[in-house]
Amino acid sequence: MQVSPQNSRRDENAWLSIEMLRAVIDGETYETVGARFGVSRTAVERRIKAIAVQLTQVVGVDGIKEEGAAFVRRLRLCRDAILVALANFQPQALPTTRPTRIFSAEDVAQGAVRIKGRASRTWHDLALYYILFSTGLRPLEIARLEVRDYLHPDGNVRRESELRAEVAINGKPRPLYFSSSRLDKVLAAYFQERCRGGYGMGEPDAYRGLDPGSRVFLSPRGEPYKILPNNDAPGQDRHVCRALLETYRKLFRYAELKGLSAQSARLTLMSRMYERGADEEQVGVILGIGERSAVRELLPRPRPTLAEILDESV
Repeated sequence: MQVSPQNSRRDENAWLSIEMLRAVIDGETYETVGARFGVSRTAVERRIKAIAVQLTQVVGVDGIKEEGAAFVRRLRLCRDAILVALANFQPQALPTTRPTRIFSAEDVAQGAVRIKGRASRTWHDLALYYILFSTGLRPLEIARLEVRDYLHPDGNVRRESELRAEVAINGKPRPLYFSSSRLDKVLAAYFQERCRGGYGMGEPDAYRGLDPGSRVFLSPRGEPYKILPNNDAPGQDRHVCRALLETYRKLFRYAELKGLSAQSARLTLMSRMYERGADEEQVGVILGIGERSAVRELLPRPRPTLAEILDESV
């Protein structure tokens, strides 16, 4: 179907996403496409997944079900079928924001109570749960954290730490704050369990007896969670920790909070930061998002009405 200038203007976002999809299935990386269109690789990934899902729903693509539209490897394998489907596709304007679920402090606390009652590794699992809401880290970054990132040599918590470049998904260091008393409490209990089990031990008078280079979170057997290349992203330097992702899926079920995910936990932290006066740049620094526009796409900063701004101004 030919694209009319009128539809192109009206659905500019969707048509731009289609061009990005074409480039990616032709073999370009998210980074290359992002540089060409002037957006981040995350924005490219989000756009092509959204338009690919819409394409499978509206037209259908041979060899791809809706859930498969999230994987670039599957999209590239079905390149010819996608091009055929695009010829009969009239996209709908893509929303600039996605439906979000922001959790209250009471929600988060209630989810923790449910996890505590069901988890087999209580302190480990509660720490995984709280660290999402308190730091905004992604699961892969959490899997890479080491004891030295969280503790000083004297065993005190590093309140103002740094997410090292080799830990960050985008390969860029950024500030990392450990400011949650609830996280402190459950991690302290988890570290005591580790010491009793002899997992990741170091010198007894430093780092609470743990090896500073050992991972903060270990598998039930006391081993680092395996981080492997992501085979769904060929040609890109991307990795995945499937064991930890599966653990999180289990914890989200236990918490019984509708819409809970690693992403909604990050959005909840963003909302808290906005409530305390943060701007898009500060939020982006904490979450590792370089562009204000990308931060706004995730969760627009609430704006007071003019009436609220001017009420009792003198």
